[in-house]
Amino acid sequence: MAAPIRFGCRADLESLLATMTREPGQADPENALVPFGRLNRIHVARFVILDDPSLPDRLLLAESLPVHEPVRLAFIADFDGDEADFFDALAALAEAGLRRIFSFCIDFTPDADLVEWMRDHNLPTAANYINWRGRSTRQIGEEAALHRALRPARLLHDGLAPEALQRILLNIGGTVPLTPLRRSGLAEKLLDIGHFLLLPAIGLLLFPFVIVGAIPFVLVLRHRERTDPVLAPVPDRARNRMLSAQEDHDITNQYSAIGSLKPGRFRRWLTVVILWVINWGARHIYRKGRLARVNTIHFASWTFLDERRRVYFASNYDGSREAYNDDFINKVAFGLNLSFSNGLGYPRTDWLILGGARREQDFKRYLFHHQIPTQVWYKAFPGLSNYDMARNARIRAGIDHPPRGKALRRWLAEI
Repeated sequence: MAAPIRFGCRADLESLLATMTREPGQADPENALVPFGRLNRIHVARFVILDDPSLPDRLLLAESLPVHEPVRLAFIADFDGDEADFFDALAALAEAGLRRIFSFCIDFTPDADLVEWMRDHNLPTAANYINWRGRSTRQIGEEAALHRALRPARLLHDGLAPEALQRILLNIGGTVPLTPLRRSGLAEKLLDIGHFLLLPAIGLLLFPFVIVGAIPFVLVLRHRERTDPVLAPVPDRARNRMLSAQEDHDITNQYSAIGSLKPGRFRRWLTVVILWVINWGARHIYRKGRLARVNTIHFASWTFLDERRRVYFASNYDGSREAYNDDFINKVAFGLNLSFSNGLGYPRTDWLILGGARREQDFKRYLFHHQIPTQVWYKAFPGLSNYDMARNARIRAGIDHPPRGKALRRWLAEI
């Protein structure tokens, strides 16, 4: 959700948000305003002020776009369960704190219905990625506890035969509470199948128009790719220090970036289509641990702002910012070009998927130009990477279905 903030109050809002942190940008789980740690359905959450440092680019590159856009306060959370229940639970947990925070927003009044106000300002995401769909906070917590219980015994009895060691570990594992994994219901499966069929169905329906429109599309695209200006300024050191101060407090980091789309309907609607396809792929193809070849992202989302003139991107990833950028450039540069190349000033692409992010220095400078600080970021399981969570799930599977032979030795090595 996001709402414009009152003019001239940004500094006071930042000061208030800073009281929620114990290190720069890192939420105190028990902070007095929104104690995230008590709402056990949240995986990650953030408060971020969407103040776009790249808006002046429009004066140079896109005079048809408005010079000003509202500065917003956004609250983003990835959580388990139903959205309506989450708003109710959040308000029940932290109504007073949320009212203090949202009082900086233009249309929030002291007598406003908090839940209704949050629902009214809830923005749909254009695309959303989840590393492992269906993995709940309860499952993550229980499987981490299982690993902690098994590891000392695994190390203590390292010289035992695999079968004897397995018996010891199974006995210990039996004492750790493990809630049965959730299975999708019939209605949920049918809904998922229906959504999966949407893309091929739309493709078949539009196939004749695609054939007719392919050549004009390519001509327009290639003309724009050759003439659209690039803007990738050299990073400012002071700003880099400010952003770096919020990073590397945990194995996982947050990332926030905002920017304008290139002017005109062609780029705008191309972005709409691309993000819809990315969202479809994330839901049906990249749903168990990897986005293409990248396995370090926990959650990511793209959200349109201001009648689709701008896009806000948020992600949660393992490792450093530099490694995060390199990982994407080396493994899925084509995906970066698809999702970001319609942004104003993006490094020049060829045929939509080539070039762009491969022009590494320009690409990294472009990213930095659009990155913004996240004032408050919360992660429910500090110290646990995506790899750790996947390993713990495999260990749990070995308790539910004890392996034999080579599979047993691989399972013991995981612990």
